[in-house]
Amino acid sequence: MAYTLYYFPDNASLAPHMLLRELEVPFNLALVDRKADAQHSPDYLRLNPHGRIPVLVDDDLVLYESAAIMLHLADRHPEAGWSPALGSPQRAQLYKWLIYLTNTLQAEMMLWFYPQRFTDDLNGAPAVKAAMGRRIAAIFAHIAQELADRPYLLGDTASIADLYLFMLAYWGYGLTPPALDLPALRQFAARIAARPAVQATFAAEGIKLPPA
Repeated sequence: MAYTLYYFPDNASLAPHMLLRELEVPFNLALVDRKADAQHSPDYLRLNPHGRIPVLVDDDLVLYESAAIMLHLADRHPEAGWSPALGSPQRAQLYKWLIYLTNTLQAEMMLWFYPQRFTDDLNGAPAVKAAMGRRIAAIFAHIAQELADRPYLLGDTASIADLYLFMLAYWGYGLTPPALDLPALRQFAARIAARPAVQATFAAEGIKLPPA
């Protein structure tokens, strides 16, 4: 049976979508139209009661949260090499990076994208956005330093953490400076963007790859 990924273009489903194409496994895409608030429809809420995208259906398993989906897929297809072996030091590093990207960087990016959700004073939303922009820029600068001496987060081999970082860096186009203006991140993004599966994902979603 093929996987089904519930997605919306340029949403948090982007990273698991890239991974599915990298794995070269059968899968179906099911559009959840955010413009029509379809993520809050009764049918979708039965899959994810939090009303967020994405969801992966794998036979009887219904899974949400992008990082969890990617870990599951990488474990289901270990021969593809997108995550290190269980119990290895590199696997521990993978956990570190995935949790850092989701719990720190992505969480703060949500404050930057949607500051009005985090204050009762709408006049204060611009200040929230400005402060978060500075914090996020510092996070990307730290990641760029980490990538200065290696091509990928875990070393010489790409992992699911790299696909996740690529998604977040792509979202950082509106930062001052944009995340991909950092030389190490720009070179990293160029390596990921050159992958045929990544190019196919962006084409399927109708979005543009970041400039080299």
